[in-house]
Amino acid sequence: MRTRTVGYGPSPMRRQRYRLRTPSTGREIIIEAEPGEIYVDRETSEPLEVVGQVLPMPPNTSNLPWAVEYLRFCDWCDQLAPIDLNDCPTCGRRMAPVERPAA
Repeated sequence: MRTRTVGYGPSPMRRQRYRLRTPSTGREIIIEAEPGEIYVDRETSEPLEVVGQVLPMPPNTSNLPWAVEYLRFCDWCDQLAPIDLNDCPTCGRRMAPVERPAA
């Protein structure tokens, strides 16, 4: 196994994202991770523990986590879809634009 120190830059490859936690401080981070790797907190130098996978999982084209503030209902099939997608991942149809509140 290799050990990697967690950085905060963009990743060139799209991999599964995980929520990792530093056991002593409780600080959490979401990163794209490789199975079998040990990730280390750069501030405390202790290994991070995996708390869970972040949805959506690849090969979904959305880059947002599945949380209430990032989801909307498809106009056609009434299934949840990420707000950053134009086409519904369930039925494949084009969804209406997201309405933004007036500023």
